[in-house]
Amino acid sequence: MEEKDISQAVVSRLPRYLRYLADLKDEGIERISSQELSKRMHVTASQIRQDLNHFGGFGQQGYGYNVESLYLEIAKILGLDHQHYLVIIGAGNLGQALLNYMNFARRGFIFKGIFDSNPQLHGMKIRDMEVKPMEELKDFICENNIDIAVLTIPKASAVAVTEQLIECKIKAIWNFAHVDLAVPEDVQVENVHLSDSLMKLSYNIRRNR
Repeated sequence: MEEKDISQAVVSRLPRYLRYLADLKDEGIERISSQELSKRMHVTASQIRQDLNHFGGFGQQGYGYNVESLYLEIAKILGLDHQHYLVIIGAGNLGQALLNYMNFARRGFIFKGIFDSNPQLHGMKIRDMEVKPMEELKDFICENNIDIAVLTIPKASAVAVTEQLIECKIKAIWNFAHVDLAVPEDVQVENVHLSDSLMKLSYNIRRNR
């Protein structure tokens, strides 16, 4: 099956496989069966095999999966075999927290700049990176081969900023603004609504009372 036919539900599970395989590598485990992996991940072995078979399977009957090889294959499928360059737009608390999170770089996501429309923030340093004015965004994206823009701004300004990003030929947007963005088909958008997760927790608390 071609990757374009693979459901987003399958794709959304791949980062979780990668995390567990990284833990197995850290533990020095060289191979693992789908049954053993299922016990760790609390999903069925059948689900694991079905998901991985979309991309070729990778396992051997009677042997299981080579942890290092499977880790590298999934990383490649997720596009982590090369670096991605990002900018953050919005230097508030959330933008600063993301910039300070060191684990992104380990996965190949490299922050190259942070921008804000507030003149009082311009020149402020976050992890030795100066906050730049929005007027410099377009040239910066072109000159630094930026793949992904991270929006940590109010929804009132998100649409206008998105229009600028489209003009800059940005490839993807990681959107923390509480608004749905209209973008061309060749621009990928991942929406992150933090309150949605809390509301799901609230629902499950209520259901289990």
